[in-house]
Amino acid sequence: MQSTDSSTSRGYDHDFYGWLVHNARLLREGRLSAVDAEHIAEELEDMGKSQKRALASHLRVLLIHLLKWRCQPQRCGPSSRVSIRNARDRIAAIVEDSPSLGQLPRDVFLQEYAWARKYAADETGLDLSSFPDAPPFSLDQVLEEDFLPDGG
Repeated sequence: MQSTDSSTSRGYDHDFYGWLVHNARLLREGRLSAVDAEHIAEELEDMGKSQKRALASHLRVLLIHLLKWRCQPQRCGPSSRVSIRNARDRIAAIVEDSPSLGQLPRDVFLQEYAWARKYAADETGLDLSSFPDAPPFSLDQVLEEDFLPDGG
């Protein structure tokens, strides 16, 4: 349904929060013909994309820390463990909230590993060749609560 109230759509560009509150009220009141349907649909799609990006980002951070643990275990301590646990917890929370994203880590694993490898090299000062081209651990290991790689 398209909005018949141009002020409903105009608010989207000028006062996003006000637009949200207004359209939420219209929806609750059942005034579907008055909502800014096009922008609501865009926002819903963007929310989905945001969740996908967040999950991929947490996976990348997790991979970075696991690579650093593997290549420089002597430099990893409690804060590294906390970062690893936090990334795993965030991934699990996103998948729990949105089970349809459960396959996403498998879909993006290799791409996120490629990025993580570069970031790990930057963070450690080690040459990129210090990190294997292919992941040295499986996604199942990466997501396993207590998994830490052996020093390479």
